[in-house]
Order: sequence, then structure tokens, then C-alpha cells
Amino acid sequence: MQRILIVEDKANSRELLRTVLEQQGYAVEEAQDGEQALVKIRERAPDLVLMDLHLPGLNGYDVLKEIRGNPQLASMPVVAVTANAMPGDHERVLAAGFTGYISKPVALSMLREEVNRWLRPK
Repeated sequence: MQRILIVEDKANSRELLRTVLEQQGYAVEEAQDGEQALVKIRERAPDLVLMDLHLPGLNGYDVLKEIRGNPQLASMPVVAVTANAMPGDHERVLAAGFTGYISKPVALSMLREEVNRWLRPK
């Protein structure tokens, strides 16, 4: 079963994402901050990471730098999930090295589309 790590500091957002993704057949893990995300990524590299950008401690950009700086993890797809939806934000996120972008509030159709771009449910 393909594994997705949700990195989000708000419990209700994690719960919504988890519910939708589990219904699609994915195994889901959660991290509530950047440090916890890095531990989980290093322990069991997920197939996909959905990363909030504004996290306590290490933010999403900092976590992404750590992932991209590790040769064993560098190709891991990491999709930004963010309330940053101003003109140019999408381009800035992709230029920083994220493999995808989902704006908040999350449209479930967009979530499914973006996840299915990188993974296929079993």
C-alpha cells in the first residue's frame, strides 16, 4: 500500500486529508510540525508528502531543503498544501523545489487530482 505523510499543524485539516486519502486506498501517516516530519521521513520514506508551508519550528521550505539535500530522499514528491494563494505563489512554490501545489481551503477534487498525479491508489 502506498504511504502518504501529511505534514500539517492543524488537527482538523489533518483529519480531513486523512479521511479522503484513506478512502482512496492510501496508508496515511501524520506529522504536526517540521521536526516530526523529518523523523518520519527518515524512518520510513513515504511515497508522497503533503506539506503545509507554515509550521511551528521548521517551516515547509526548511523541511523541503532537508529532503532535497539527502540523496536517498531527493526525488521524493513533496506537494505544498498552503493558504498562500496570491498571484505568483504557485510559481514560487514550484521554483523552491516542491513537486506540486494545492491551495487552502483544499478542494477535494484538486487533492485527488494532485495525489493521483504522483501515486495511484491500489
